[in-house]
Amino acid sequence: MALVELDRRLLERLLVKDPQAWQQFVDRFLGAVLHTVRHVAHLRSMSLDTHEVDDLAADFFKMMLENDCAILRRFRGRSSLATYLVVIARRFVVNTLAKRAAAARRRKEQSLEDIFSSVGQNQSTDLERREEVESLLRRLKGREAALVRGFYLENKSYGQLSEDVGIPQNSVGPMLSRILAKLRKAPPYPNSAAG
Repeated sequence: MALVELDRRLLERLLVKDPQAWQQFVDRFLGAVLHTVRHVAHLRSMSLDTHEVDDLAADFFKMMLENDCAILRRFRGRSSLATYLVVIARRFVVNTLAKRAAAARRRKEQSLEDIFSSVGQNQSTDLERREEVESLLRRLKGREAALVRGFYLENKSYGQLSEDVGIPQNSVGPMLSRILAKLRKAPPYPNSAAG
């Protein structure tokens, strides 16, 4: 579908900074952008509330204004303006949601490591941390639980853990790493009291 005259005139007015053109632009394409945000989130199995959808749409329109409307200036009219905007909105939302997911994974990983490594360091929060570790341990069985309990709660050395669990000493560290990775991939665990 080619660029329609209405959109061509609107785009021209936008690029010469007609004060009313921006509001008309937003009014005209807001529905398509909101739909794109919801659709991309759905395809990525992410649940967004109304405020998050609105914020992503607002961030998209803000991006349209950056660098003197550079994205709109690059439009060559080979498709409808709506198609062009939906493609850009889709890329924007995919990138934004991917960054958010990566940040959430980093926070989860850091939080999990903080929970385990902080046990025994501060007596005022030690009981709460121990309860969090115990909650996480309930997700593990057998050797895995024994290794985590021994290392993080009982401060046992790799040598002691090797004897207790019956694995080579040089396998203790890698196994602990795999267990932590497994816990990171598990559904959410209790939030830290400090967080």
